[in-house]
Amino acid sequence: MGWGNTWRPKRSLLSWANAELNVAAAVCAAQLAVACAIWWVGTFDDDTHGAGSGGGLAAAGLLCMLVFGPPLLAALGLLHAAAHTMPAATLARLATQRVRGPEGAWHLAFAVLLGALWAAVAVALGGLSPTGTPALLIAASGVLPALGVAYVRRRERATGRAPRSRRIWIRSALASLGACVLVAVAGAVGLSTGVIKEYEPPQLSAGQLAGVWRGDGGAVLRLRAGGRAELTALPAEPEFQDVRTKDFTRCAGTGSWFLDTEGRYAPYADADAPSQRDGVVVRIKDCGHDTYWTIGGSERRPELFVLFGDPDSGDLRILKRD
Repeated sequence: MGWGNTWRPKRSLLSWANAELNVAAAVCAAQLAVACAIWWVGTFDDDTHGAGSGGGLAAAGLLCMLVFGPPLLAALGLLHAAAHTMPAATLARLATQRVRGPEGAWHLAFAVLLGALWAAVAVALGGLSPTGTPALLIAASGVLPALGVAYVRRRERATGRAPRSRRIWIRSALASLGACVLVAVAGAVGLSTGVIKEYEPPQLSAGQLAGVWRGDGGAVLRLRAGGRAELTALPAEPEFQDVRTKDFTRCAGTGSWFLDTEGRYAPYADADAPSQRDGVVVRIKDCGHDTYWTIGGSERRPELFVLFGDPDSGDLRILKRD
């Protein structure tokens, strides 16, 4: 991949050397791959809500990641370099024309400054927390690419020529692959040794479940202490004759509910192999069939969820306490 201008030791203020742009994009692509691997390990103790647990879907997802992941990462790396690392390099070059100081230090300073600006944009548009991990990672995302640019410049001064773009990308791919493997192995070891705890759903009593639960599309489920349920636009299992045409129906009115601690009423459960998760069975008169709302989330933030349709690619609906 040879984006940018031909390498020139004497650069104009606004030109970007080919090797500098490539190393900035390659380093960013590598750090994105490692960040994705770390995020994936971090989901080991998350509630999957029963979605995507099928082997066929997992294999298809892995294949898509292997096929489309590298070019996507390369494109994102190039975008980051063009919008973040290299503009910071231009600002650093301009700064050194007026203020003393090494250009590399100015580059790092402007990379952090632009990173904070892009993090602020993400917070404003994406609803991220200003002090959350994603915002902080965006703010610091230009540091390693800036160090990569500094390395290329030192290499050019020492040898008189810049490294080839193909070699830059190959080394970046190998480094990111090795780092991702190490992260995955560390995650597997942590899971097997108990350092990373597997997800365990909360154990809630009927009294703790009583209250108002809300979901998407205006769905409201009020669980009364006496077993009475009040519904507004609540998703429910469809009638038998509608199973082939829709995954769920929406119901309103009143019904009943009870806590199932043995999972006997859970979908795909039978007498010999009941579900291991507690749930709330909601029965609605003249609207759909009994719906098993599995208990998920945590003790502090419990959830009720149903995966309608195909267990590998169904429609997940989640209710959260009001």
